[in-house]
Amino acid sequence: MENPLLLFPQLNISASKDKSYYKVMKSTIKEEPHKASKPGAKQKRNRLSLLLQKSEFHESDHLAKPGNLTKAASVSPEEAVKWGESFEKLLSEKAGLDAFTKFLKTEFSEENIEFWIACEDYKKSKTTHELLPKAKTIYETFIRKDAPKEVNLDFQTKEVTSQNIEQPIITTFDAAQNTVYRLMEQDSYPRFLRSDRYLNLVKGRNPGRPTLRRRSRSFTVNDFQGVRPDFTVW
Repeated sequence: MENPLLLFPQLNISASKDKSYYKVMKSTIKEEPHKASKPGAKQKRNRLSLLLQKSEFHESDHLAKPGNLTKAASVSPEEAVKWGESFEKLLSEKAGLDAFTKFLKTEFSEENIEFWIACEDYKKSKTTHELLPKAKTIYETFIRKDAPKEVNLDFQTKEVTSQNIEQPIITTFDAAQNTVYRLMEQDSYPRFLRSDRYLNLVKGRNPGRPTLRRRSRSFTVNDFQGVRPDFTVW
């Protein structure tokens, strides 16, 4: 008897087995990732839920911390009123100095208060060895021509300070500091007392919180009662 494969060459048993096996494996491959995707998606949802809960927790925790509130919020109206007594009183308190510095930044003149603070720190030097590096830093930052934070000094004060910088002493910057102090006292300080930042503190408001604006009044049917239309425009 002849081999049936020779009589029917198109009949290939092994090939059909291979195809059947391929179909079974293909369906298995499709099913396995499908099954695995379900717990993966569930895990992703769980992780997303946890992340949202954590973010809400940290956000509420962040807002609740006193250190994250603006410093101005801790200033009482009574304390703010005292700042208006004198410029010296304003600078003598840390909260007042901070509020005034922020105000000068809005006017792009913060170099004046920064120079004054640097001079105050300079005068606290305990040894002569500390004076020279500090003096050169102050001079290069605030006094020399085209300094990055050059303050406005008259020619004579600037010249005397520049000559004394090579052998600095505790009083080297006194003349320059006094000049800048008077400039802030006579010019910036009055504007600060008239600013919204200061007035809000006196009224017990937080300057960091924007004031609420009243919504524009919407028209209602009652607004048009008794109004006769002018048909001439038609």
